[in-house]
Amino acid sequence: MKRHIPNALTCANLLCGCVGIVEVFHNNMLLSCALMGLAAVFDFFDGFAARLLRVSSEIGKELDSLADMTTFGVLPAIIIYQLLMRSVPDLADIWIPNLAFLIAVCSALRLAKFNIDPRQSDSFIGVPTPANGLLIASFPFIIEFYPAWESVIVNTTNLLIFTGVMSFLMISELPLFALKFKSFGWKGNEIRYLFLLVSAVLVLFLNFLAVPMIIGLYILLSAGLWISTRNTAKSS
Repeated sequence: MKRHIPNALTCANLLCGCVGIVEVFHNNMLLSCALMGLAAVFDFFDGFAARLLRVSSEIGKELDSLADMTTFGVLPAIIIYQLLMRSVPDLADIWIPNLAFLIAVCSALRLAKFNIDPRQSDSFIGVPTPANGLLIASFPFIIEFYPAWESVIVNTTNLLIFTGVMSFLMISELPLFALKFKSFGWKGNEIRYLFLLVSAVLVLFLNFLAVPMIIGLYILLSAGLWISTRNTAKSS
């Protein structure tokens, strides 16, 4: 029985993603983004449960990627598509929103690389699809609760630049640290504890506005750590 628990959690992730896609087209974008957040919880605990119960399997690994592709690849692309549809004033440019699906394509490439890349057992190469998905999921909440930001987010140029940058970062060779603790001591986990502390403070004071800042901080800290490691290696 216990061997089915991780896969059941992964399937719950997939179900959230499927329902989220439907809700976007029913104009319930906040619900679809909330479902993506719930899916992220399932995505975290399926791997945690597999390690705890010692029931990891190849089918679980593949199922996890398929679920993530739907929830954190296709669903975020559709959200950006809908935001672009709102931002394009000229019907002659109605093809532009289709560029949002570059996110889905690069998510698929990112997940395929993850499955065969032995370097990503303890860290990530390229921005993880759940991080990109949750960043996009924050946009409708920011628009809802902070209307002053709507003109910044629902802007064709800004959305296209965002789509291009995040798509590139997902398939880039940039190493990013993972929130996987082999031990809970300070030594060796300094960057993780710093990130979690700053993230908690940002959420406490900024709520949904904190999400883009947290993802940006994650990328910047990882880049800084990578540069520092390279410089240390060169000097030695």
